[in-house]
Amino acid sequence: MTLTTALGSGLVNTLYVLDEPSIGLHPQDSDRLIAILRSLRDAGNSVVVVEHDQAIIRAADQLVDIGPGAGEAGGQLLYNGPPEGIVGTPQSATADFLSGRRRILVPERRRPRDRGYLKLTGARGHNLKGIDVSFPLGVFCVVTGVSGSGKSTLVEETLYPALRRRLGNEALQAAPHATLSGTSELNEAVLVDQTPIGRSGRSNPVTYLKAFDEIRKTFAATHDAKLRNYGAGQFSFNVEGGRCNSCEGNGFLAIDMQFLPDVMMRCPECRGTRYRPETLEITYRGRNIAEVLELTAREAFAFFRHRPKVQARLRPLLDVGLDYLRLGQPASTLSGGEAQRLKLASYLATSPSAMTRSASRSKTLFVLDEPTTGLHPADTLKLLDALNSLLDLGQSLIVIEHSPDVMACADWIIDLGPGAGDEGGRIVAEGTPEEVARMDTATGRVLAHWLEAKNGNSGPING
Repeated sequence: MTLTTALGSGLVNTLYVLDEPSIGLHPQDSDRLIAILRSLRDAGNSVVVVEHDQAIIRAADQLVDIGPGAGEAGGQLLYNGPPEGIVGTPQSATADFLSGRRRILVPERRRPRDRGYLKLTGARGHNLKGIDVSFPLGVFCVVTGVSGSGKSTLVEETLYPALRRRLGNEALQAAPHATLSGTSELNEAVLVDQTPIGRSGRSNPVTYLKAFDEIRKTFAATHDAKLRNYGAGQFSFNVEGGRCNSCEGNGFLAIDMQFLPDVMMRCPECRGTRYRPETLEITYRGRNIAEVLELTAREAFAFFRHRPKVQARLRPLLDVGLDYLRLGQPASTLSGGEAQRLKLASYLATSPSAMTRSASRSKTLFVLDEPTTGLHPADTLKLLDALNSLLDLGQSLIVIEHSPDVMACADWIIDLGPGAGDEGGRIVAEGTPEEVARMDTATGRVLAHWLEAKNGNSGPING
């Protein structure tokens, strides 16, 4: 709507800055979006777009690539020029994917649909046309369709709450439907969305993954801690004892600004470390507890190489592409996409043996809504590996997604459409990606082109 308004405004000599305008768009809409952006440019304006979508990147006049990694491993200008010139840029993940040197491979085989189905009948919430849908269990099921076709209504507003209620997990109100069957194969349903994981400064990656318990035990087991009779509680910032009394372990003080938002000031007592001086005198391998909280997940994983229990809790952060996050980074500073991946990591943060033992008795359906939002293809690759890890443990996945890479990696696709709003709400295609690619739907046409490109028949970089 904002772009449409901009087109009709007649403004010239204006700078338009857009942050991932392709979010939520079906790939068939990319050409329309590109046409709008070019119209703004042709009217005498400048358009700056932050984007991961390869079609939009290829259509740009000028490409600025930042990297080479995330967090402190990034921040460098790797390339600035026309898109076709980036191909030879060293250390550029963008160049690797645009050139085809790296790619997300299509699975050679699809998982068999032999675990049964969740069968939802008469779904008629919002624009759904009383449809009957069968979701296969134990496989990577992707729900596709143009924007506004009814995907979220079907999965998040109907299936998920109805299943939670049926399993006795939570009494949620589901959108109108007739019946839900096939639930005996499951005992839990989990929605991994982009809502914040916490507003408190005490909520951070290391506490959310329950890795901090093992880290505190590690410090309590040191010789100096034993001499002072310090237990694991001494190294907690959530309880009295070793934490700073002034800021109560937050590291910051909130200054009330009356009618304005509070201003956060670093605690002058502990200087943001969260702890009392005597607690910081205890070190493990040369670092105190505050210094450990400043480590990135990747640095911490290497630092605790002799503590397998700590590494088992931190490993999922690396697996989902969050290796750049600091252990003590406040959860309130995480983006929606980071929060979603952190939630996913929390379900992977149990030792493999424990997860394997429980897999036979704990069958969970994980529901994700566009988990690739804000992800570079390199991060999408890591995300797919993490999702496949859940499937290998016997869990089930239903993912709402527009990314052709994710569609192509699915075991089963349920495509809604044919259009948006009143023109949507119907199942227009079902099957494996190869089967859907042979169907004349918006998703089918995108998949047909994508699978052909994956087989090595893609065009030049500037398409």
